[in-house]
Amino acid sequence: MMGRSGSRAIVLMAALVAMMGSAAAFDDAKYPDLKGQWTRAPAPAGIRGQPSFDPSKSSGRGQEAPLTPEYQAIFEANLADQASGGFGTTTGWRCGAWGLPAIMNVYQPMEIIVMPSTTYFLTSDTHQSHRRIVTDGRDWPKEIEPAYQGGLSLGRWIDEDGDGRYDVLEIETRGFKGPRVFGSDGIPLHADNQTVVRERLFLDKSDPDVLHNQITVIDHALTRPWTATKRYRRDPNPQPVWGEYVCADGQSHVRIGKENYYKSADGQLMPAKKDQAPPDLRYFPQAQK
Repeated sequence: MMGRSGSRAIVLMAALVAMMGSAAAFDDAKYPDLKGQWTRAPAPAGIRGQPSFDPSKSSGRGQEAPLTPEYQAIFEANLADQASGGFGTTTGWRCGAWGLPAIMNVYQPMEIIVMPSTTYFLTSDTHQSHRRIVTDGRDWPKEIEPAYQGGLSLGRWIDEDGDGRYDVLEIETRGFKGPRVFGSDGIPLHADNQTVVRERLFLDKSDPDVLHNQITVIDHALTRPWTATKRYRRDPNPQPVWGEYVCADGQSHVRIGKENYYKSADGQLMPAKKDQAPPDLRYFPQAQK
């Protein structure tokens, strides 16, 4: 009869064989080289404003977002609030997640890790965060747990030129929570969060250190699908520096009700906009005059 130690040895050997078989099944040479640190490519000459959804156009009204009249009005109110010193519809200032598609503006460096059935995008979206792209061929489930970057992203690798190596990653993401915007200029997405985001990522044929991401957003705040192509550039340093970014560290912005205020260096609450009223103090004892 085989002893307990012999049984354990067989179980361990079987596990090792399974692991080796799994590793052999994943042929790294079949996938594009996406290793390294990726940052947002510089904007073309003449482009003004902060990073926006369409990097080929200036931010704000220059984006020419195909918004419905209702959401164009929300966007205009957002611009007016920003012009007066507020933050409009954006949430990043109070450490709220930008979510998708804004996270792909790549405000902080991004790393892409390709695994057999999952591809990960690691970046900083007001805090250390990641996207999980499932590439195991599954179908959409009946229910998706909502998330700012999408409750579920299904991806598909494509060998477009037939050379035996994948060169395109197509992704579709659904299942969102909000509020979310397209970028720092505050172009809004619909409050129903029924957004569908489709992406198509591929390396530049003439420069493998440039990655293209063609993003199409389908959303009820838009009159039609809106497509833009983002570009990311790889750091040539094979050992790049990865910093830690925690938005809440040193945070001086305070949201009370629907208003944002600012905490001064001496810890006192200050207005963030000209002629801003103080917050409601009904629950604090008032000094007698």
